[in-house]
Amino acid sequence: MKDLVRNAGLSDAFLIESAATSSEEIWGGRGNPVYPPARAKLREHGIDPGGKRARRTTREDYAKYDYLIGMDRANIRNMERMYGGDPEGKITQLLDYAGRIGQEVADPWYTGDFDATWDDVQEGCMALLQDIRKKHRL
Repeated sequence: MKDLVRNAGLSDAFLIESAATSSEEIWGGRGNPVYPPARAKLREHGIDPGGKRARRTTREDYAKYDYLIGMDRANIRNMERMYGGDPEGKITQLLDYAGRIGQEVADPWYTGDFDATWDDVQEGCMALLQDIRKKHRL
């Protein structure tokens, strides 16, 4: 998403961060770096994930962000639980923006298919950006 926003010349209008809904990638108080096969896929597309470390979302994130995007239903359930609900309707599933209502992003942890995940995330992020640009006249 950051790459799409930067390429659209809109970086100053966005604050984009990634956060986990579980603590699996947080060890000893410090998050793991980007998983090597995911890092390779990003680099294949000209994106440098260097310095990125996993962090867990917090209740404060609900107030901080306008959009809280989950990749799958488990993310959505976890966010609703962690944030104490979704009174402002900020929590959505990424592929809903691409018209694939209720479909989950392919999880490469289970499938090993980083190409399918890239395609899903790219499609969802492009549609999300288009939706935001239309709603906020950017």
